[in-house]
Amino acid sequence: MDAHQQTQQWVQQDLAHCWHPFTPQALWGKESEVLMLESGRGVWLTDSLGRRYIDGNSSIWVNIHGHCHPHIVQAMQRQAAKLCHSSYLGFGHGLASALAERLVALFPAGTLTRVFYSDDGSTAVETALKMAFQSCVQTPGREQRRHFVAFANCYHGDTMGAASLGGVGTFFSRFRGFGMEVTHVRSLEELRAKPQEFLDTLAGVVIEPIIQGVNRMTPWPKGLLRELREFCTAQGIYLICDEVMTGFGRTGRMFACMHEEVTPDFLCCAKGLTAGYTPMAACLTTEAVYERFLGAYSENKTFYYGHSFTAHPIGCAAAMASLDVFEQEHVLEKLPPKVALMAELAEQLRCTEPHVAAVRQCGMVMGIDITRADGSSYPQDARAGERACMAMRAHGLLTRPVTHDTLVLMPPLCIEEPEIRQMFAALAAGIRDALQGDLA
Repeated sequence: MDAHQQTQQWVQQDLAHCWHPFTPQALWGKESEVLMLESGRGVWLTDSLGRRYIDGNSSIWVNIHGHCHPHIVQAMQRQAAKLCHSSYLGFGHGLASALAERLVALFPAGTLTRVFYSDDGSTAVETALKMAFQSCVQTPGREQRRHFVAFANCYHGDTMGAASLGGVGTFFSRFRGFGMEVTHVRSLEELRAKPQEFLDTLAGVVIEPIIQGVNRMTPWPKGLLRELREFCTAQGIYLICDEVMTGFGRTGRMFACMHEEVTPDFLCCAKGLTAGYTPMAACLTTEAVYERFLGAYSENKTFYYGHSFTAHPIGCAAAMASLDVFEQEHVLEKLPPKVALMAELAEQLRCTEPHVAAVRQCGMVMGIDITRADGSSYPQDARAGERACMAMRAHGLLTRPVTHDTLVLMPPLCIEEPEIRQMFAALAAGIRDALQGDLA
Protein backbone atom coordinates (compact mmCIF):
# COMPACT_ATOMS: atom_id res chain seq x y z
CA MET A 1 0.00 0.00 0.00
CA ASP A 2 1.57 3.30 -1.07
CA ALA A 3 1.27 6.62 0.81
CA HIS A 4 -1.76 7.78 -1.18
CA GLN A 5 -3.62 4.52 -0.64
CA GLN A 6 -2.77 4.48 3.07
CA THR A 7 -3.89 8.09 3.43
CA GLN A 8 -7.16 7.40 1.68
CA GLN A 9 -7.81 4.43 3.95
CA TRP A 10 -7.21 6.55 7.06
CA VAL A 11 -9.48 9.31 5.73
CA GLN A 12 -12.30 6.85 5.04
CA GLN A 13 -11.93 5.35 8.52
CA ASP A 14 -12.04 8.85 9.97
CA LEU A 15 -15.16 9.82 8.04
CA ALA A 16 -16.87 6.58 9.03
CA HIS A 17 -16.03 6.52 12.74
CA CYS A 18 -14.38 9.66 14.17
CA TRP A 19 -15.90 12.76 15.75
CA HIS A 20 -13.67 15.84 15.93
CA PRO A 21 -13.81 18.59 18.59
CA PHE A 22 -15.17 22.04 17.73
CA THR A 23 -15.81 20.79 14.19
CA PRO A 24 -19.06 21.04 12.19
CA GLN A 25 -19.17 17.36 11.26
CA ALA A 26 -21.71 17.96 8.46
CA LEU A 27 -18.96 19.82 6.58
CA TRP A 28 -16.01 17.65 7.61
CA GLY A 29 -14.20 16.21 4.61
CA LYS A 30 -16.62 17.71 2.09
CA GLU A 31 -15.15 21.14 1.35
CA SER A 32 -11.48 20.61 2.07
CA GLU A 33 -8.93 17.86 2.24
CA VAL A 34 -8.57 15.93 5.48
CA LEU A 35 -4.90 16.15 6.42
CA MET A 36 -3.37 13.17 8.15
CA LEU A 37 -0.40 14.47 10.14
CA GLU A 38 2.28 11.85 10.58
CA SER A 39 5.46 13.35 11.99
CA GLY A 40 7.02 16.52 13.35
CA ARG A 41 10.41 18.05 13.91
CA GLY A 42 10.98 21.48 15.44
CA VAL A 43 8.31 23.89 14.19
CA TRP A 44 7.52 21.64 11.22
CA LEU A 45 4.76 19.07 10.79
CA THR A 46 4.68 16.55 7.95
CA ASP A 47 1.54 14.89 6.62
CA SER A 48 1.12 11.34 5.34
CA LEU A 49 1.85 12.49 1.78
CA GLY A 50 5.17 14.07 2.76
CA ARG A 51 4.08 17.73 2.68
CA ARG A 52 5.60 20.02 5.33
CA TYR A 53 3.94 22.83 7.26
CA ILE A 54 4.96 25.33 9.92
CA ASP A 55 2.93 24.61 13.06
CA GLY A 56 1.50 28.13 13.31
CA ASN A 57 -0.67 27.56 16.37
CA SER A 58 1.52 25.07 18.24
CA SER A 59 -0.96 22.24 17.67
CA ILE A 60 -3.75 24.07 19.50
CA TRP A 61 -1.49 26.12 21.76
CA VAL A 62 0.33 23.21 23.43
CA ASN A 63 3.76 22.81 21.82
CA ILE A 64 6.51 24.88 23.40
CA HIS A 65 9.95 23.71 22.26
CA GLY A 66 9.04 22.20 18.89
CA HIS A 67 8.14 18.65 17.95
CA CYS A 68 10.37 15.71 18.91
CA HIS A 69 12.87 17.71 20.94
CA PRO A 70 15.51 15.05 21.70
CA HIS A 71 15.91 15.92 25.38
CA ILE A 72 12.17 15.57 26.05
CA VAL A 73 11.74 12.47 23.89
CA GLN A 74 14.66 10.75 25.59
CA ALA A 75 13.33 11.61 29.05
CA MET A 76 9.95 10.10 28.15
CA GLN A 77 11.58 7.00 26.65
CA ARG A 78 13.71 6.43 29.74
CA GLN A 79 10.69 6.74 31.97
CA ALA A 80 8.53 4.49 29.77
CA ALA A 81 11.15 1.78 30.07
CA LYS A 82 11.07 2.14 33.86
CA LEU A 83 7.46 2.90 34.91
CA CYS A 84 4.66 4.12 32.65
CA HIS A 85 1.94 4.56 35.24
CA SER A 86 1.29 4.29 38.93
CA SER A 87 -1.58 5.41 41.09
CA TYR A 88 -1.12 8.74 42.86
CA LEU A 89 -3.97 7.84 45.20
CA GLY A 90 -2.17 6.58 48.27
CA PHE A 91 1.25 6.46 46.59
CA GLY A 92 3.86 8.89 45.37
CA HIS A 93 6.79 8.82 42.99
CA GLY A 94 9.99 10.79 42.77
CA LEU A 95 9.33 12.66 39.54
CA ALA A 96 6.04 14.09 40.82
CA SER A 97 7.78 15.25 43.98
CA ALA A 98 10.68 16.84 42.12
CA LEU A 99 8.40 18.48 39.56
CA ALA A 100 6.23 20.01 42.28
CA GLU A 101 9.31 21.52 43.89
CA ARG A 102 10.47 22.99 40.58
CA LEU A 103 7.04 24.45 39.82
CA VAL A 104 6.61 26.22 43.15
CA ALA A 105 10.20 27.51 42.90
CA LEU A 106 9.14 29.56 39.88
CA PHE A 107 7.17 31.83 42.25
CA PRO A 108 8.20 33.96 45.24
CA ALA A 109 9.08 31.85 48.26
CA GLY A 110 6.16 31.06 50.51
CA THR A 111 3.44 31.99 48.00
CA LEU A 112 2.31 29.08 45.84
CA THR A 113 3.54 26.07 47.77
CA ARG A 114 1.21 23.17 46.88
CA VAL A 115 0.64 21.35 43.58
CA PHE A 116 -2.40 19.24 42.67
CA TYR A 117 -1.98 17.32 39.43
CA SER A 118 -4.74 16.48 36.95
CA ASP A 119 -5.17 15.76 33.23
CA ASP A 120 -5.78 18.92 31.18
CA GLY A 121 -6.69 22.59 31.31
CA SER A 122 -10.35 21.99 32.06
CA THR A 123 -9.58 19.75 35.02
CA ALA A 124 -6.95 22.18 36.33
CA VAL A 125 -9.62 24.90 36.39
CA GLU A 126 -12.13 22.43 37.82
CA THR A 127 -9.64 21.70 40.61
CA ALA A 128 -9.28 25.39 41.46
CA LEU A 129 -13.04 25.94 41.51
CA LYS A 130 -13.73 22.94 43.75
CA MET A 131 -10.86 23.78 46.09
CA ALA A 132 -11.98 27.39 46.39
CA PHE A 133 -15.59 26.35 46.95
CA GLN A 134 -14.83 23.64 49.50
CA SER A 135 -12.30 25.82 51.29
CA CYS A 136 -14.97 28.44 51.87
CA VAL A 137 -17.77 26.03 52.76
CA GLN A 138 -15.74 24.35 55.50
CA THR A 139 -14.24 27.54 56.97
CA PRO A 140 -16.21 29.31 59.71
CA GLY A 141 -17.25 32.79 58.61
CA ARG A 142 -16.84 32.01 54.91
CA GLU A 143 -19.62 29.46 54.42
CA GLN A 144 -21.69 31.88 52.33
CA ARG A 145 -18.94 32.28 49.72
CA ARG A 146 -20.15 29.88 47.03
CA HIS A 147 -20.33 32.14 43.99
CA PHE A 148 -17.76 32.92 41.27
CA VAL A 149 -17.10 35.80 38.89
CA ALA A 150 -15.71 35.37 35.40
CA PHE A 151 -15.27 37.84 32.56
CA ALA A 152 -17.34 38.31 29.43
CA ASN A 153 -16.18 36.29 26.41
CA CYS A 154 -13.90 34.14 28.55
CA TYR A 155 -13.10 30.50 28.00
CA HIS A 156 -11.85 28.25 30.78
CA GLY A 157 -12.52 24.71 29.56
CA ASP A 158 -15.29 22.27 28.80
CA THR A 159 -15.85 20.15 31.90
CA MET A 160 -19.11 21.19 33.54
CA GLY A 161 -17.63 23.31 36.31
CA ALA A 162 -15.15 25.02 33.99
CA ALA A 163 -17.83 25.39 31.32
CA SER A 164 -20.09 27.22 33.76
CA LEU A 165 -17.47 30.01 33.74
CA GLY A 166 -17.60 30.30 29.96
CA GLY A 167 -18.58 33.65 28.53
CA VAL A 168 -18.93 32.59 24.89
CA GLY A 169 -22.58 31.84 24.23
CA THR A 170 -21.91 29.66 21.18
CA PHE A 171 -20.03 27.20 23.36
CA PHE A 172 -21.84 27.39 26.67
CA SER A 173 -25.37 28.80 26.48
CA ARG A 174 -26.91 25.30 26.22
CA PHE A 175 -25.38 24.34 29.56
CA ARG A 176 -26.32 27.35 31.67
CA GLY A 177 -27.71 26.35 35.05
CA PHE A 178 -25.28 23.48 35.52
CA GLY A 179 -21.99 23.60 37.37
CA MET A 180 -20.95 26.54 39.53
CA GLU A 181 -22.92 29.71 40.24
CA VAL A 182 -21.24 32.32 38.07
CA THR A 183 -21.76 36.00 37.30
CA HIS A 184 -20.03 37.53 34.29
CA VAL A 185 -18.65 41.06 34.27
CA ARG A 186 -17.03 43.05 31.50
CA SER A 187 -14.49 44.94 33.56
CA LEU A 188 -12.99 45.41 36.99
CA GLU A 189 -15.03 48.60 37.30
CA GLU A 190 -18.22 46.60 36.84
CA LEU A 191 -17.10 44.17 39.52
CA ARG A 192 -16.22 46.99 41.92
CA ALA A 193 -19.67 48.49 41.40
CA LYS A 194 -21.41 45.35 42.67
CA PRO A 195 -23.10 45.73 46.07
CA GLN A 196 -21.16 44.57 49.10
CA GLU A 197 -23.71 41.87 49.89
CA PHE A 198 -22.92 40.33 46.48
CA LEU A 199 -19.15 40.59 46.95
CA ASP A 200 -19.49 38.83 50.29
CA THR A 201 -20.87 35.76 48.48
CA LEU A 202 -17.85 35.37 46.19
CA ALA A 203 -15.47 32.47 46.59
CA GLY A 204 -13.31 33.44 43.62
CA VAL A 205 -12.69 35.54 40.54
CA VAL A 206 -11.30 33.70 37.51
CA ILE A 207 -9.27 35.37 34.77
CA GLU A 208 -6.86 34.57 31.96
CA PRO A 209 -4.10 36.99 32.94
CA ILE A 210 -2.79 39.66 30.57
CA ILE A 211 -4.61 38.30 27.48
CA GLN A 212 -7.86 36.44 26.75
CA GLY A 213 -7.41 33.63 24.26
CA VAL A 214 -10.73 32.61 22.72
CA ASN A 215 -11.89 36.24 22.92
CA ARG A 216 -10.00 37.04 19.71
CA MET A 217 -6.63 37.14 21.51
CA THR A 218 -7.51 40.37 23.31
CA PRO A 219 -5.02 41.80 25.82
CA TRP A 220 -6.26 43.22 29.10
CA PRO A 221 -5.52 46.88 29.93
CA LYS A 222 -2.11 47.30 31.50
CA GLY A 223 -2.30 47.15 35.27
CA LEU A 224 -5.70 45.47 35.42
CA LEU A 225 -4.36 42.23 36.87
CA ARG A 226 -2.52 43.98 39.68
CA GLU A 227 -5.60 46.03 40.53
CA LEU A 228 -7.71 42.87 40.49
CA ARG A 229 -5.23 41.19 42.86
CA GLU A 230 -5.49 44.12 45.27
CA PHE A 231 -9.30 44.14 45.05
CA CYS A 232 -9.57 40.39 45.71
CA THR A 233 -7.19 40.62 48.67
CA ALA A 234 -9.16 43.49 50.19
CA GLN A 235 -12.46 41.62 49.72
CA GLY A 236 -11.25 38.21 50.91
CA ILE A 237 -11.91 36.67 47.48
CA TYR A 238 -9.66 34.05 45.92
CA LEU A 239 -7.94 35.09 42.68
CA ILE A 240 -7.75 32.21 40.19
CA CYS A 241 -5.42 32.68 37.22
CA ASP A 242 -6.04 30.40 34.25
CA GLU A 243 -2.59 30.12 32.66
CA VAL A 244 -3.46 27.11 30.54
CA MET A 245 -2.87 29.11 27.34
CA THR A 246 -0.57 31.86 28.64
CA GLY A 247 1.82 29.78 30.73
CA PHE A 248 5.33 28.57 29.96
CA GLY A 249 6.70 31.49 27.99
CA ARG A 250 3.86 32.31 25.62
CA THR A 251 3.67 35.96 26.67
CA GLY A 252 7.42 36.42 27.10
CA ARG A 253 7.53 35.51 30.80
CA MET A 254 7.29 32.04 32.28
CA PHE A 255 3.76 32.90 33.41
CA ALA A 256 1.67 35.87 32.27
CA CYS A 257 0.87 37.00 35.82
CA MET A 258 4.59 37.70 36.29
CA HIS A 259 4.33 40.70 33.94
CA GLU A 260 2.57 42.57 36.77
CA GLU A 261 4.31 40.78 39.65
CA VAL A 262 1.04 39.16 40.70
CA THR A 263 0.78 35.85 42.49
CA PRO A 264 -2.75 34.42 42.53
CA ASP A 265 -4.30 32.13 45.13
CA PHE A 266 -4.70 29.45 42.46
CA LEU A 267 -2.71 29.10 39.24
CA CYS A 268 -3.94 26.60 36.64
CA CYS A 269 -1.55 25.26 34.01
CA ALA A 270 -1.68 22.47 31.44
CA LYS A 271 -0.97 22.58 27.66
CA GLY A 272 2.67 23.68 27.84
CA LEU A 273 3.39 21.96 31.16
CA THR A 274 4.76 18.95 29.29
CA ALA A 275 5.77 21.09 26.28
CA GLY A 276 2.68 19.64 24.60
CA TYR A 277 4.05 16.09 24.55
CA THR A 278 1.46 14.36 26.72
CA PRO A 279 -1.69 15.40 28.61
CA MET A 280 -1.00 16.69 32.10
CA ALA A 281 -2.12 19.61 34.25
CA ALA A 282 -1.41 21.19 37.59
CA CYS A 283 -3.19 23.56 39.95
CA LEU A 284 -0.85 25.46 42.25
CA THR A 285 -2.17 26.98 45.44
CA THR A 286 -1.12 28.43 48.78
CA GLU A 287 -0.33 26.87 52.11
CA ALA A 288 -3.28 28.79 53.60
CA VAL A 289 -5.67 27.03 51.22
CA TYR A 290 -4.01 23.66 51.83
CA GLU A 291 -4.36 24.00 55.59
CA ARG A 292 -8.11 24.45 55.30
CA PHE A 293 -8.31 20.83 54.14
CA LEU A 294 -6.51 19.48 57.21
CA GLY A 295 -8.29 18.00 60.20
CA ALA A 296 -9.50 14.85 61.84
CA TYR A 297 -10.72 12.15 59.47
CA SER A 298 -14.23 12.48 60.88
CA GLU A 299 -14.33 16.19 59.94
CA ASN A 300 -14.50 15.10 56.28
CA LYS A 301 -12.29 17.93 55.01
CA THR A 302 -10.50 15.72 52.46
CA PHE A 303 -10.45 16.97 48.87
CA TYR A 304 -12.30 14.10 47.20
CA TYR A 305 -11.27 14.76 43.63
CA GLY A 306 -8.76 13.19 41.27
CA HIS A 307 -8.05 11.33 38.07
CA SER A 308 -6.68 7.95 37.08
CA PHE A 309 -3.66 9.53 35.40
CA THR A 310 -2.94 12.18 38.03
CA ALA A 311 0.83 12.80 38.15
CA HIS A 312 1.50 10.03 35.65
CA PRO A 313 5.26 9.39 35.48
CA ILE A 314 5.73 9.89 31.72
CA GLY A 315 4.01 13.28 31.94
CA CYS A 316 6.19 14.26 34.88
CA ALA A 317 9.29 13.20 32.94
CA ALA A 318 8.23 15.36 29.98
CA ALA A 319 7.51 18.35 32.23
CA MET A 320 10.85 18.04 34.00
CA ALA A 321 12.65 17.81 30.65
CA SER A 322 10.77 20.84 29.34
CA LEU A 323 11.91 22.91 32.33
CA ASP A 324 15.44 21.69 31.61
CA VAL A 325 15.14 23.01 28.05
CA PHE A 326 13.98 26.41 29.30
CA GLU A 327 17.14 26.65 31.38
CA GLN A 328 19.67 25.00 29.08
CA GLU A 329 18.60 26.75 25.88
CA HIS A 330 17.81 30.12 27.50
CA VAL A 331 14.39 30.05 25.87
CA LEU A 332 12.91 33.12 27.58
CA GLU A 333 16.03 35.19 27.01
CA LYS A 334 15.86 34.52 23.25
CA LEU A 335 12.23 35.61 22.86
CA PRO A 336 12.44 39.46 22.66
CA PRO A 337 13.85 39.65 19.09
CA LYS A 338 11.32 37.04 17.91
CA VAL A 339 8.48 39.00 19.51
CA ALA A 340 9.75 42.20 17.89
CA LEU A 341 10.01 40.58 14.45
CA MET A 342 6.46 39.23 14.70
CA ALA A 343 5.24 42.72 15.61
CA GLU A 344 7.14 44.27 12.67
CA LEU A 345 5.82 41.76 10.13
CA ALA A 346 2.30 42.01 11.51
CA GLU A 347 2.32 45.77 11.08
CA GLN A 348 3.52 45.36 7.49
CA LEU A 349 0.71 42.90 6.93
CA ARG A 350 -1.87 45.29 8.36
CA CYS A 351 -0.63 48.13 6.16
CA THR A 352 -0.43 46.15 2.91
CA GLU A 353 -3.30 43.66 3.08
CA PRO A 354 -6.74 45.29 2.78
CA HIS A 355 -8.43 42.32 4.45
CA VAL A 356 -6.40 42.68 7.66
CA ALA A 357 -8.29 45.03 9.95
CA ALA A 358 -6.39 44.73 13.24
CA VAL A 359 -3.58 42.88 14.96
CA ARG A 360 -3.24 42.20 18.69
CA GLN A 361 -0.11 40.74 20.21
CA CYS A 362 1.21 39.68 23.59
CA GLY A 363 4.63 38.06 23.37
CA MET A 364 4.44 35.11 20.99
CA VAL A 365 0.62 35.21 20.94
CA MET A 366 -1.09 37.06 18.10
CA GLY A 367 -4.64 37.55 16.86
CA ILE A 368 -5.26 38.92 13.36
CA ASP A 369 -8.74 40.17 12.44
CA ILE A 370 -9.85 39.84 8.84
CA THR A 371 -12.72 41.71 7.20
CA ARG A 372 -13.88 42.59 3.73
CA ALA A 373 -11.68 45.10 1.95
CA ASP A 374 -14.15 47.86 2.81
CA GLY A 375 -13.83 47.06 6.51
CA SER A 376 -17.21 45.39 6.91
CA SER A 377 -17.50 42.01 8.59
CA TYR A 378 -18.11 38.78 6.77
CA PRO A 379 -21.29 36.90 7.66
CA GLN A 380 -20.68 33.92 9.93
CA ASP A 381 -21.70 31.42 7.26
CA ALA A 382 -18.98 32.74 4.94
CA ARG A 383 -16.41 31.15 7.29
CA ALA A 384 -13.82 33.58 5.98
CA GLY A 385 -11.25 32.82 8.68
CA GLU A 386 -11.54 29.10 8.12
CA ARG A 387 -11.21 29.47 4.36
CA ALA A 388 -8.14 31.67 4.73
CA CYS A 389 -6.49 29.10 6.98
CA MET A 390 -7.30 26.32 4.53
CA ALA A 391 -5.66 28.35 1.76
CA MET A 392 -2.51 28.78 3.85
CA ARG A 393 -1.88 25.04 3.72
CA ALA A 394 -0.76 25.29 0.11
CA HIS A 395 1.88 27.77 1.28
CA GLY A 396 3.15 25.57 4.11
CA LEU A 397 1.35 26.94 7.17
CA LEU A 398 -1.13 25.33 9.56
CA THR A 399 -3.26 27.43 11.88
CA ARG A 400 -6.95 28.02 12.57
CA PRO A 401 -9.22 30.91 13.52
CA VAL A 402 -11.01 31.69 16.75
CA THR A 403 -14.47 33.27 16.72
CA HIS A 404 -14.82 32.98 12.95
CA ASP A 405 -12.62 35.78 11.59
CA THR A 406 -9.69 36.14 13.97
CA LEU A 407 -6.65 34.19 12.81
CA VAL A 408 -4.20 32.93 15.42
CA LEU A 409 -0.43 32.87 15.23
CA MET A 410 1.17 31.17 18.22
CA PRO A 411 4.18 29.19 17.00
CA PRO A 412 6.45 27.06 19.18
CA LEU A 413 8.92 29.25 21.06
CA CYS A 414 11.84 27.64 19.22
CA ILE A 415 10.84 29.22 15.89
CA GLU A 416 13.70 31.12 14.22
CA GLU A 417 13.74 34.31 12.13
CA PRO A 418 13.59 32.65 8.66
CA GLU A 419 10.65 30.53 9.78
CA ILE A 420 8.85 33.55 11.23
CA ARG A 421 9.23 35.35 7.90
CA GLN A 422 8.05 32.27 6.02
CA MET A 423 5.06 32.00 8.38
CA PHE A 424 3.96 35.56 7.66
CA ALA A 425 4.49 35.15 3.92
CA ALA A 426 2.26 32.06 3.97
CA LEU A 427 -0.32 33.89 6.08
CA ALA A 428 -0.50 36.78 3.61
CA ALA A 429 -0.67 34.46 0.61
CA GLY A 430 -3.47 32.42 2.15
CA ILE A 431 -5.52 35.53 2.95
CA ARG A 432 -5.13 36.75 -0.62
CA ASP A 433 -5.96 33.38 -2.16
CA ALA A 434 -9.10 32.92 -0.08
CA LEU A 435 -10.47 36.45 0.01
CA GLN A 436 -9.60 38.04 -3.31
CA GLY A 437 -12.85 39.20 -4.85
CA ASP A 438 -14.45 38.94 -1.37
CA LEU A 439 -16.71 36.19 -0.17
CA ALA A 440 -20.44 36.72 -0.51
